[in-house]
Amino acid sequence: MTVPIRSSMPVDPLVLEGWERQNTLDEPRLSDVAEMYRETGFEVRIEPFDPDKESGCTECMKASAEKYKTIYTRRLQVQG
Repeated sequence: MTVPIRSSMPVDPLVLEGWERQNTLDEPRLSDVAEMYRETGFEVRIEPFDPDKESGCTECMKASAEKYKTIYTRRLQVQG
């Protein structure tokens, strides 16, 4: 029997669209990681940092939240 796990975290609508949340970074690492995902066959979406979607401690990041972005990825859809 499978027991559903309930989380206090809200459901991320991007995850429902097939996106996978990877990590939250600032520059220059943000651009480097996004490019690495693109080069390895992923579609990349970069969204503003939302501390309510983070599971770990975000106190330091909240102080300058505007400089952080969250990377979401999904496999490129092959047309054919």
